[in-house]
Amino acid sequence: MKKTLLIFISAISFYACAQKQNTAVVTNVTPDEFHKLYSADKNAVIIDLRTDDELKAKGYIPGAVQLDWLAKDNEQQVDKLDKNKTYYIYCASGGRSGDCAEYMEKHKFKKVVNLEKGFTAWMASKGLPVEKK
Repeated sequence: MKKTLLIFISAISFYACAQKQNTAVVTNVTPDEFHKLYSADKNAVIIDLRTDDELKAKGYIPGAVQLDWLAKDNEQQVDKLDKNKTYYIYCASGGRSGDCAEYMEKHKFKKVVNLEKGFTAWMASKGLPVEKK
């Protein structure tokens, strides 16, 4: 009986560890993957982490809402978001979005998709949509 119980507990522990390893909160993707994913997600929330000046100068991904990661209240703004939604985040080159993604993971957000190399990579990819203010 003890041996059976030990095997059962070991199996449950192994399964739990395997499940935890396969549930990445943050996924880093290329511009094409980013576009494909958010386009297929009817509940997509796209967040642009750049400043007003950056958005005005270079444009932004259509449908994106701004959350300036350089603002003093950036973390408080992120904390107001629904942690159960999927967020597609980007900045200029990936630094701020990497920091934001790390913050979101630590604060128990369920799923974050980070645009690798940011809006710079988006602009370098041919045919991806851009809006201007």
